[in-house]
Amino acid sequence: MSCYDCCIRCLGAVPYTSLLATLLCYTGVALFCGGGHEALTHTRTFVELYFARDVQDFIVLADFIKYFQYVIYGLASFFFLYGLLLLAEGFYTTSAVKQTFGEFRSTKFGRCLSLTFIILTYVLAVIWLVVFGFTAIPVLFFINMESSCHKVNILSETTLFNQQARVCMDARMYGFLPWNAVPGIVCGNTLANICKTPEFYVTYDLYICAFAGAGITLLALFIYVVATTYNYAVLRFLGRKGIRC
Repeated sequence: MSCYDCCIRCLGAVPYTSLLATLLCYTGVALFCGGGHEALTHTRTFVELYFARDVQDFIVLADFIKYFQYVIYGLASFFFLYGLLLLAEGFYTTSAVKQTFGEFRSTKFGRCLSLTFIILTYVLAVIWLVVFGFTAIPVLFFINMESSCHKVNILSETTLFNQQARVCMDARMYGFLPWNAVPGIVCGNTLANICKTPEFYVTYDLYICAFAGAGITLLALFIYVVATTYNYAVLRFLGRKGIRC
């Protein structure tokens, strides 16, 4: 066998779909965990400075931030290991389907293992879809806040009356603070001044980063599901046809 044939044979054994999904998964998790961790840290400072005067008003939020940051550490480790397992499973199924390793055979245990990964990945994708939805909440908050600040600036330049004071942002509506928090809401020029602070833009950008990371991770999980389901279906089909693979 020539060197060219060996290279073609090796390249044919690479599960490109699983490899792509793994790269996307690692990229998404890195963005989500890194951006989310820093965004939560800045959120505590941001809420404490502008939306809550009493420590007791945001103690629940502070506890949530502290514990969720530990969860982020666990998520990073979990997805690193799970991505490696899915990539290894992709190599296994691709090799079995393409009969790359000569006497290599697909066993019932191997097919059951592939089916287990399909189910676990599907469940994980559904759970991550919920996480993706919750990640959109702070992004929506900052988008609305930026839009409100822009409206305040326009009203302050075009009207004689103090109409910009009616434009407000209430952090309590988004679940950041309890309804009895004081003030919990900022309006008018005070709101516009907050939008000019570096803390606002840094926190905003970090949440966008975390949101994008969650979306990329979700895409990777769906690609994993499609790839593993296809390989498992081919193995089942060849097994029923009596083809040794």
